[in-house]
Amino acid sequence: MSSNRPLKIVWIYPDLLSTYGDQGNTIVLERRAALRGIPYETVNVRSDQPVPPDGDIFLLGGGEDRPQILAAQRLRRDGGLAEAAQRGAVVFAVCAGYQLLGHQFGGEEGQPVQGLGLLDISSGRGEQRAVGEIVGDVSAELNVPRITGFENHQGVTRIGPGAKPLAKVVAGVGNGDGQGFEGAYSGRVLGTYMHGPALVRNPGLADLLLTWAVGQQLQPIDDSWAGRLREERLAAVLS
Repeated sequence: MSSNRPLKIVWIYPDLLSTYGDQGNTIVLERRAALRGIPYETVNVRSDQPVPPDGDIFLLGGGEDRPQILAAQRLRRDGGLAEAAQRGAVVFAVCAGYQLLGHQFGGEEGQPVQGLGLLDISSGRGEQRAVGEIVGDVSAELNVPRITGFENHQGVTRIGPGAKPLAKVVAGVGNGDGQGFEGAYSGRVLGTYMHGPALVRNPGLADLLLTWAVGQQLQPIDDSWAGRLREERLAAVLS
């Protein structure tokens, strides 16, 4: 992020990938930036518009099979997100968005569909659907507290050697590949199956993305309300 311009948050394809309220992730980043006096601008990019490669944080949400396939096709042709990721921009993707960041994912009939190849994962369709609360302990190197969210997917995601698991599953299904992990990350590209929205329920994860984007440690803010929400959800799942 350049010091002479606002933090640029880019919400990609709200007309295709916003099934489960994941645009709330954008609102949380805006709010937490504003509370710290970090100037920002948010750009909503519809699927008939080019993705601006000069963004600092790019967000993708969940979606159904056909919109997911269409989004992958258009993002491959556009190239803006790939250009941004290659220069070190932050990319945060949820569910369908998470899958399409990988090399391939399962289409409407389970057929392999080419992804963007921005994260070393491959996804297919499992036999059973994962629906419910998920809790995970995040990779120690990310220094983020235990995460909580809601999953609703039939995907099975396998992590290649070029990526790392985001979290070890404590409750729920996660990637569903039998390894007991949820999500994946590599560099500043991070994906998860968690809805909720994920950054609403996990302010530590939101602050990780902001820290990556601004390139420095963030000032602490009052997290009492977010903390209450987290404690309620964790207690409900783990009790």
